[in-house]
Amino acid sequence: MIYTALTIAGSDPSGGAGIQADLKTFHQFQVYGQAVIALLTVQNTQKVQAVLPIEADFVGAQLDAVLEDIPPAAVKTGALGNQAIIEVISTRKLANLVIDPVMISKHGAPLMEESAQQALIQLLFPKALLVTPNLPEAAAICGTARPPKDAARQIHDLGARNVLIKGGHQTGNTATDLLLMDGQFMEFSAARIQTHHTHGTGCTFSAAITALLARGTALPKAVEIAKGWITEAIKTNPGLGKGSGPVNHFSAINKQDSAYLREDS
Repeated sequence: MIYTALTIAGSDPSGGAGIQADLKTFHQFQVYGQAVIALLTVQNTQKVQAVLPIEADFVGAQLDAVLEDIPPAAVKTGALGNQAIIEVISTRKLANLVIDPVMISKHGAPLMEESAQQALIQLLFPKALLVTPNLPEAAAICGTARPPKDAARQIHDLGARNVLIKGGHQTGNTATDLLLMDGQFMEFSAARIQTHHTHGTGCTFSAAITALLARGTALPKAVEIAKGWITEAIKTNPGLGKGSGPVNHFSAINKQDSAYLREDS
């Protein structure tokens, strides 16, 4: 069986985040990846110099070309740029939609216009299987910083079916992600790795979850496997670039999870 997944996001010419990171991740999980580009960036590991959203109708045309020919089993969104793009995406039927609400780059550059944030919440959250904000994104969505459980509940109340609050911005020796699913909380923890090479971590993590969903993996197991893999990818980062470099997209899936995926195929 050939598994298929789609990413709708921005392009990172340095290859560490966005469309490029998503496709590398899909490939690592043996999922055929497709991509609809929503915006272009001029960036590297040190800075973002420019952001150029693609014309909304052209984004829609890309999306229709994919959906009519090779419908993906799971879809993720990343940086979407503006309200018009979000409106176009919201009119399409997308299976197993994972929303990574990318609003600001690792370097602090805005990747979504303010008017687009409410469109994302109102139009796409209700269509999503999972929304995966980090703590700053959760604060922006909620209007203020909240404890992870409170933030997850509020985002669920905004229409998201399931919510994963990523804990990478927390302090301490442990990085804990919090999944709210069917009214229950589940925690996924790993030792915090002290490195500045974390460019594209959020994109890569959500892409791994999407790839696993495309393979038919249940959501909690998908988060568990993706969490283990992204932790190893951060730990074994290749040290590229003069700034915040990329994670290791060549990182192997551990033997236990690989065996599970073979049995689950």
